[in-house]
Amino acid sequence: MKYMLLIYSQESSWNDEQRTECMLQSMRLSDELRAEGKLSASAPLHSVDTATCVRVRDGQRQVTDGPYAETTEQLGGYYLIDVEDVDAAIAIAERLPPASKGTVEIRPLLPLPDGLSLPEADNSDPSAIDPEPTRDYLLLMYSEEGAWPPHEFAPALAESIEICHQLHASGQFLSAAPLQPPGAATCVRVRNENREVTDGPFPETKEQLAGYFLIRVANLDEAIAIAAQIPGSRRGTAEIRPLAPLPDRSLLQN
Repeated sequence: MKYMLLIYSQESSWNDEQRTECMLQSMRLSDELRAEGKLSASAPLHSVDTATCVRVRDGQRQVTDGPYAETTEQLGGYYLIDVEDVDAAIAIAERLPPASKGTVEIRPLLPLPDGLSLPEADNSDPSAIDPEPTRDYLLLMYSEEGAWPPHEFAPALAESIEICHQLHASGQFLSAAPLQPPGAATCVRVRNENREVTDGPFPETKEQLAGYFLIRVANLDEAIAIAAQIPGSRRGTAEIRPLAPLPDRSLLQN
């Protein structure tokens, strides 16, 4: 089963040296999970100061700077894993360095209805296929639970998947998935080497994370234009976060 591990922490709790070491430890874990066939994708995010929020109301696009969730702990990265059950996901979550200072929220992906499928995820190096500079952005789709009644959710999901195929055709699609409702979430924290596991989502807000799009575009304006097309932005909020570069892999040998 596929799960998304959402990494939350207070940005002020990490200095530059600690952040680099955290990323290096996370890279080592990523390499291990990838070798075991359990890792689909992972990435750190730039600071919340770089976030942009997009909403569409009555056909009008609203764009604001800053992150969506107004909490002390902000989303700092994610892992997409494929393991047998939530216990296996919890075991991985507690090994992530940020679990010792923040929270790892585990959310199962929502199975797609019969007849609908997403394009194959693209994890290639952009410089190897396109000489033009590009940048990867994560679009985080937030909405209130129940914002989409069942008879409206199905066509909105189909429209979102069609957008994914259009992005794939233009070389802008990397990955996407809807998430199961917040009630299916599990949160993991590690404090004083003791694991704390609680049911339910991490952010205490009305609108919860409902899915994500990972895209590769030339700039933020292109990311905003894509976010405004996604049905979720019509009833919720699309938070756009650029991915952060990883440390040089040569540092893993130290």
